[in-house]
Amino acid sequence: MRIALGTIPFGTIVDEKTSFAILDRFVEGGGTVLDTANNYPFWLDGATGDESEAAIGRWLASRRNRDAVMISTKCGARPSVPGARTLDAAEGLSAGVVRAAIEGSLRRLGTDHVDVYWAHIDDRATPLEETVAAFDEVVRAGQAGEVGASNHATWRLERARTLAAARGGARYGHVQLRHSYLRPRPGVRLPEGGHTLVTEELLDYVRSEGDLRLWVYSSLLAGAYTAKPLPEHYDHPGTTRRLAVLDEVAGEIGATRNQVVLAWLRARDILPIVGVSSVAQLEEIMTDVKLDAGLLSRLDAPV
Repeated sequence: MRIALGTIPFGTIVDEKTSFAILDRFVEGGGTVLDTANNYPFWLDGATGDESEAAIGRWLASRRNRDAVMISTKCGARPSVPGARTLDAAEGLSAGVVRAAIEGSLRRLGTDHVDVYWAHIDDRATPLEETVAAFDEVVRAGQAGEVGASNHATWRLERARTLAAARGGARYGHVQLRHSYLRPRPGVRLPEGGHTLVTEELLDYVRSEGDLRLWVYSSLLAGAYTAKPLPEHYDHPGTTRRLAVLDEVAGEIGATRNQVVLAWLRARDILPIVGVSSVAQLEEIMTDVKLDAGLLSRLDAPV
């Protein structure tokens, strides 16, 4: 797995014809991993959260190629109140919600299983034992191959994995958080609801475990490396230095900033999730750029 294709806007901001063209080119170019959720993109006016999964389901049905892709989807952050646009009304991770959510996702996707099933956001109101057991039940039923946790604190991830191991059940083998080459100011509160940043503790935990794969979203900062201004919370001296090195490396190897950032993540055994809105954008991110040890050392030099 080199990148996972983020599909949040498919069927809404990105129309179906373009979505299908992107998916076709992704698979043609050797891509396999599609990342979605049962709430994408509920925050848009007129959207319900069904749209991304449903668009992928229609594409799978038309192409008859389910075995060519790995499908990653999530539950827990879908609004329980119709029309809600924030996570205040998130469905949570009770056993009943998890069971109903996987059925809904499989129906929209038009498949009998997903490859990775995620707890999208943490639910402190539901006993962790209940959530862990519910995800194990999904795996035992053959509805998911593996399970993961997104937007969880490291200690909660560790506790969930320990509980699962103690009961001999499926434990989270994947973790998904926000991460990129540029870092926000320390201690900043992100404006995006539900986003949880990778920490040094989490990186250390993943390295120490050996059976835990890190996926990261917002890996290209929604276009801010190239076409858009950086968000205010990235305005600090470390960003200036890192961008200077990023531009030096990109110029030396004839790559774009985006390509270097993705190569830097992959060199750390991190799977970047990248969303695109056109085939042209997809071509850029699928270009395989390699960074040698010297380039990585320069990119990683202390700020």
